[in-house]
Amino acid sequence: MTSERRKAGLAIFGLGRAGRIHLANILSLRKAHLRYIVEENLQHGQAVAREYMVNDDVKVISSKDADQVFNDSNVDGIVICTPTDLHENLVRRGLKSDKAVFCEKPIAGTKENVAACYADAEKYGQPLLCAFNRRFDPSISLMRQRLAEGAIGELQCIKTCSRDAPFPPKEYLRISGGIFHDCGVHDIDAICWTIGEYPVSVFTQAHAFHKEIADLNDVDQVIIVMKFPSGCIASIDLSRHAVYGYDQRMEIFGSNGMLEQQNKVPTSVVCHGVLGACKNPIEASFPQRYREAYELELEHFVNVILGIEKEILVKKEETLQVCRLASACEESYRTGKQIFMSSFENGANH
Repeated sequence: MTSERRKAGLAIFGLGRAGRIHLANILSLRKAHLRYIVEENLQHGQAVAREYMVNDDVKVISSKDADQVFNDSNVDGIVICTPTDLHENLVRRGLKSDKAVFCEKPIAGTKENVAACYADAEKYGQPLLCAFNRRFDPSISLMRQRLAEGAIGELQCIKTCSRDAPFPPKEYLRISGGIFHDCGVHDIDAICWTIGEYPVSVFTQAHAFHKEIADLNDVDQVIIVMKFPSGCIASIDLSRHAVYGYDQRMEIFGSNGMLEQQNKVPTSVVCHGVLGACKNPIEASFPQRYREAYELELEHFVNVILGIEKEILVKKEETLQVCRLASACEESYRTGKQIFMSSFENGANH
């Protein structure tokens, strides 16, 4: 497909939290033409379509009628936002039907099945984007650029803090895949992509403070330490619940200084009075904090479809490495041992 074509025909699968974000971005992107909404609960799909004032020419169908999407040559790409256990089948059907595929992580349930999805992408000559949206965040991208330019000298340490808000609903927690593969993968990918290395070892400590999470054999507070070939040490602070807002920070320390990405706030106004200073709380949740990243991520996908950009920015080996590292971090927590990546073999994604 060449850049002369004006719009990319898209179908979206699933209208949960991520699906609503991507739906809004598709509708606002002039280079995209939404053709289908596919939702298991048809009434919910129709209600969301009305809420977002979707044009009447967009077909809202249930998942049992999804063949319409795969058989329609006017659909160039599909955006998958369904529950995790449905991802792999949709990814592979989309690729086999000659569609570009955008999929929320994880692409599949095991490392082997993720690799099989990418093998299909190569076989059918279609792009497959695993949606690590933080790569498209302007602040993180700038930190990566400044680090590469040598702005802080020799890299020595990198830290991320990712504390969720509001507390996820139980229905989501049951299908999330656990904190390591649901949340931790984003920080692992952001760190490795930013510094251009993969760790040689990982070590994890974690605890469940919420009973409903402990009942799922999961945890809600995690600290991960990663050691890299260059000597750089990374730490990741994960939490399922911060009462004060969606806490997202990154710090990179080097021999000549430090790069820091602080939390975003709706405005920078600070009110000073006799009781002290008062300012806006940080962003409430991920749709607000990463709004621009989600927009740029989808635009990148469409640009690849249209030939404006030549290749997908998230590569097969990067996705597989992050999957493997998340599994190693979870294994470290379960065993209480440091995991050396050279000897770690674990095909399971959970």
